[in-house]
This record gives sequence, C-alpha cells and structure tokens, in this order.
Amino acid sequence: MSAKIKYTDEPLGKTQVVADFLPSPSELAFREEGVKVTLALSKKSLEFFKSQAAKHQTQYQRMIRRLLDAYVDAQALTLRSRGRADKRRAP
Repeated sequence: MSAKIKYTDEPLGKTQVVADFLPSPSELAFREEGVKVTLALSKKSLEFFKSQAAKHQTQYQRMIRRLLDAYVDAQALTLRSRGRADKRRAP
C-alpha cells in the first residue's frame, strides 16, 4: 500500500452507541482447574478427534474437553429447568 491516505473532517452521519459486549480481560484469562484422568477411547473416536484437530489447528485433547464441558453445561440447564417444573407440580 504505497498510496497515501488523505483524511478529511467529514460528518459521520447517523451514529449509534453499542453496548460493550466483549468479555473483560479477567474473563479471558480465566482457566478452570483441570483434573488429569485416564480414559480409554475407541480407536475410531480418537482418530476422528485427531483428524479434526489437525484440520482446525488445535489439540485433540482440548476438543474432547470442550465437548464434555458443553455436554455438562447443556445437562445442567436441562436439570435446572426440569427442577423448576417439578417444584411447580409439588403440592
């Protein structure tokens, strides 16, 4: 880019303030405590995660961990909503 940019003091037109939606630096730096476990996976599952990790340039262990975390989060939501329904049915 050798062309020089010429800036002018033009009006911007209609603008709108957008609420801050980005996570704070402390939220980005947060890491949950990890616990090492030994887990036997089927060969096809391990090959799948390794190939997908290579394709997306990440670690297969991280993909498996995120999958399990997503499952736990979804189950927790289901249990909470189910618990509310149970409380409404109680006499």
